[in-house]
Amino acid sequence: MIDGQPLACFQPFIDTATGRIAGVEALGRLRQANGQLASVGPLFSDPRTNAIALRRLDRQLRDNALSRLHEAPSDWFLSLNISPRWISRLRPEQPLPSLSQLSKYGIDPQRIVFEITELGGDIQRLAEVVTRYRSAGARIAIDDFGAGYSQLDRVLALQPDILKLDMRLFQAAALGGPSSDVVRALAQMAEKTGCWIIAEGVETDAQLNFALECGSRYVQGFLFAGAQEDFFPTADFVEPFAQLRQRYVQQKLAERGRLMIMRRQLSELMAILQAWAQARAPLSDLPHLDAFPWLLRFYQCDRNGTQLTPNLEWRNNAWVADNRYMGHNWSWRPYFYHLLAQGWEDRQLTLSNTYRDATSNQYCLTAGQFFDNGERLLLIDIDAVGL
Repeated sequence: MIDGQPLACFQPFIDTATGRIAGVEALGRLRQANGQLASVGPLFSDPRTNAIALRRLDRQLRDNALSRLHEAPSDWFLSLNISPRWISRLRPEQPLPSLSQLSKYGIDPQRIVFEITELGGDIQRLAEVVTRYRSAGARIAIDDFGAGYSQLDRVLALQPDILKLDMRLFQAAALGGPSSDVVRALAQMAEKTGCWIIAEGVETDAQLNFALECGSRYVQGFLFAGAQEDFFPTADFVEPFAQLRQRYVQQKLAERGRLMIMRRQLSELMAILQAWAQARAPLSDLPHLDAFPWLLRFYQCDRNGTQLTPNLEWRNNAWVADNRYMGHNWSWRPYFYHLLAQGWEDRQLTLSNTYRDATSNQYCLTAGQFFDNGERLLLIDIDAVGL
């Protein structure tokens, strides 16, 4: 039984370029007899809830949101959740109830984002209806992107304008580790397909920082505001967002400062190791490099990427040679052809992006520099976490 008066509440999307509210998402609530508001989410996730009653509730909530959109600034967009299960029940060429509701209230479809929720539904029927929404002028978003592999099929089939990162995945990714790599990869994919990213569930400064790192166009979450019945003034969050953004920039500048220090240390280390390599001295002449605790290993390749020497690692107070990778060719790895492109002519030191090492499962960076008239390449693997 659905108990209460259906009501739409609105949670703002903050534009990361301006700090202003760019739009809102309509979220369903039920006003109880005591005046309290309860989320309709549990009703929609409970399989025991009557489907017909749910569909009616869904349309009532959408109707309530649309009836009040005239109260919001005219340049805001409104995001409406659309369930694939309702779409699957529509007959081919049947008038779309949501578009009829827009017409009823005289709302320009360009102000509307239809947010496809859940993972179910017939993908072909969904694509047909999405085409009709888009033809009318509306934009399409996929909610909870990254929550399931089928979402990738959806991106290809629906070609959305906006991807909303799955909140649980995003919040886990903001803590670091493998999830952050996955989300960054998803964000890169979104950028390449022309989608804007929305990070929802932004509740802390660290999560906002990660959202900015991922190139999020909009952010949404309790760090700024929850859903409320009335619309916020457009500029309500400009000043606090500017302060948060400035702290983020200062943090990135500090990171760059640490990177410059590391580059100087790497140059010192390169000089020590190259002198030892040029002299073709025995391993016993190589000192313990305790000033560089982030050093994992080093080795040499020829200019074609074939490993010439063992991996040399400091273990149990001694240098140890690992011969397993001699003769392996690393020219296919991104850091190698970057070295060829950037460092061969002027022998400058280059540094790769962070990656996960397949052998040790550690997060690493690789520094490299050509020496011996460009015939040999000294490569240093660095523990990124240690840095």
